[in-house]
Amino acid sequence: MLEGVKIVELASYMAAPSAAMVLSDWGAEVIKIEEIGGDPVRRAFHGISRNKLVGNPMFAFDNRGKRGVAVNIRDAAGAKIIRELVARADIFITNVRPGALTRAGLDYDSISAENPRLIYASVTGYGLQGEEQNRPGFDIVAFWARSGLARMMAPKGTDPIPLRAAVGDHVTGIATVSGILAALYARDRTGKGTLVETSLLRTGIFALASDMATQLHFGKLASTPPRELAVEATRNFYQTSDGEWLMLIPRGNRTDFGDICKIVGLPGLLSDPRFKTPVDRKENAAVMVKMFDEAMAKRTLAEWGKILDDADLVWAPVQHPKQVVEDAQAHASGAFIDVPDGAGGTVKGIASPVRFNGQPILPRRPVPEPGQHTAEVLAELGYDPAAIEKLRADKVVD
Repeated sequence: MLEGVKIVELASYMAAPSAAMVLSDWGAEVIKIEEIGGDPVRRAFHGISRNKLVGNPMFAFDNRGKRGVAVNIRDAAGAKIIRELVARADIFITNVRPGALTRAGLDYDSISAENPRLIYASVTGYGLQGEEQNRPGFDIVAFWARSGLARMMAPKGTDPIPLRAAVGDHVTGIATVSGILAALYARDRTGKGTLVETSLLRTGIFALASDMATQLHFGKLASTPPRELAVEATRNFYQTSDGEWLMLIPRGNRTDFGDICKIVGLPGLLSDPRFKTPVDRKENAAVMVKMFDEAMAKRTLAEWGKILDDADLVWAPVQHPKQVVEDAQAHASGAFIDVPDGAGGTVKGIASPVRFNGQPILPRRPVPEPGQHTAEVLAELGYDPAAIEKLRADKVVD
């Protein structure tokens, strides 16, 4: 889809690299620039377990398909190399903070003056404007905590809960991809590049948009109740007789509520005055959930699954990732693909979330080693072997 599109990525951790990875999956050529010593995520599994863990699947996911270059951005010669690469690129993706980019002459105004067709994608914690534009921000603080998500996800009266690794980063990565593609479309019409700006904070607020819109409109927002006090008992998690969990939810009509009550063996709820209206059910939530708990505990997950499917009701098992990787429908959806392992074979990996014409997308390269393609890329810029060796000796590149 993007064959011939050239991307330079100057980024670390997950959000910006994941955007470049998706574009690489779709055919773009990506050069990943790392500091000498490598992206900090390369060390994510070092020293965290007494087990001898081999490999780094988190880094491999966000960085497959790219060529790797290691450059000292703080050195004037290193910054010059990056500017030379960006001058030939269609897209520049970075999550380096604005102040550091300006010092290196890699800010949008400087770069776009040299390459007016460039699409410059900035991924930050808090945006490019305001007093906090240079504040560092990971997804668990900017996307999760500050956006309101962490507060609203934790049931009322409980402590805030953490976010799993890179969830906010990958949502922001997809947002960045969408902005870049819009900018590419605009460039086809105008011939001019665009500054594409995403931030973890803004993406987190967007992810919480239904609640945030309610807060803006009414000036208040209901908290998240614990499972035992679910506002609607038919919209809740339930444990089955074999210790598994399922999530049940009615569609927005009265029929589903009645059907669910009958199917779980509680038809009397339909005539019980305590549960006549949504307000009644909310006020008596604890009683109703307890009745559902007892009913759902009478059958296994497989038994409930068949019953709910036969009734065309909406539900899903609450799965652990070890179950998801064995889920036939997850595989049928294209969620898993074969990724080159660098040794002539492949390993199972996670697909980017879009498929075209029903065909699997196969990354062209495995994750690069730190600076694996430095000499190759510098040669393409016109540096001869002696110049490359001097840059290495001066610790400008690796």
